[in-house]
Amino acid sequence: MSHTAKRQYLFAIIERYQKSGRHEKRLILDEFCAVCGYSRKYAIRVLNSPLTLPTRRRGRKARYGSEVREHLVVLWLAMGRICSKRVKKALPEWLEYYSKRCTLGIQTELLSLSHATIDRMLLSERKKQRGISTSRPSSYWYKSRIPIQAEDTFVTAPGFITADTVAHCGESAAGSYVSSVTMTDIASTWTLNRAVRAKTQEEVKTAISQIETALPFPIRSFKSDCGSEFMNRVLFDFFTKREKPVMFFRSRPYQKNDNCHVEQKNFTHVRTLFGYQRLESQELVDLMNEIYTEYWNPLQNFFLPTMKLALKKREGAKVKKIHDEAQTPFNRLMNSGLLSEEKKQELVEQKKKLNPFHLRAMLEVKLERI
Repeated sequence: MSHTAKRQYLFAIIERYQKSGRHEKRLILDEFCAVCGYSRKYAIRVLNSPLTLPTRRRGRKARYGSEVREHLVVLWLAMGRICSKRVKKALPEWLEYYSKRCTLGIQTELLSLSHATIDRMLLSERKKQRGISTSRPSSYWYKSRIPIQAEDTFVTAPGFITADTVAHCGESAAGSYVSSVTMTDIASTWTLNRAVRAKTQEEVKTAISQIETALPFPIRSFKSDCGSEFMNRVLFDFFTKREKPVMFFRSRPYQKNDNCHVEQKNFTHVRTLFGYQRLESQELVDLMNEIYTEYWNPLQNFFLPTMKLALKKREGAKVKKIHDEAQTPFNRLMNSGLLSEEKKQELVEQKKKLNPFHLRAMLEVKLERI
């Protein structure tokens, strides 16, 4: 029995014990010792002590007040429910736009929060959901011509893209429903999304073509899972029959970790935004693409830091993972040394026109329509 349960049991019987006669006390004492495992002398001393309720919670006094937590929740929701380490890294930049909403003292306390404290303060706000898989096997003809690439550790330059689709089908994969195409750059974590009315070969190819045009760097290679929306002649010809062919790879069947860079973005960039409800109409597709291009992708790429796995080693029975310093995809691109000065200036000018809180406010307005 836990300490809390023992105290609750004690408060339930102590008044009755102190008002009972000798015979009744002996019966209550026997039961109290049997339930709590106390020695008889100690149990007598506890039951004869004054009845006092705890006046404050056990442990150290709370360092941060409820006002700090309220502002932290607002910032966390605006950031898209990202993890505490990313929140910690993003707070200084976000507070530049948030400073008018709280005092200088609150800002100082927010900046002093550790990622563990952020986790504890956000514990009650977190929720978990699961979706269903709608991937369908593709023809062996294309699998035999598209090589497998399981490891991505060699990638250090932007342009190596991984892609996947997310189904907005609710609890049933029957009928027609909207899907989101997610493409992420392995080196910089720059991620773009597009919604399609159905996962047909032509619609997926059109979405990929739109994303390629919007990327600030050329595609060097493209990797996807073995779903039929990717393993088909339309997409195979799209990448291989061009003036500068793009290397087309696939992950191993049933090995999601081969495509881990985009798999995690399926949750952070799609599920946290649109959830798990069923979406079907073309009107929603147009609205989703407006949200992706105008608000959500700029917010994620310019203002929300990401962390990449730098090292993984085994120490006995444990696997220790070490991540690099959290940076926004924008900063990763700027620090890569592989962008032209013209492209860097273009990205800088694009960021100057953006405000993360304005993006978030407009995003909520659009989501209300959905």
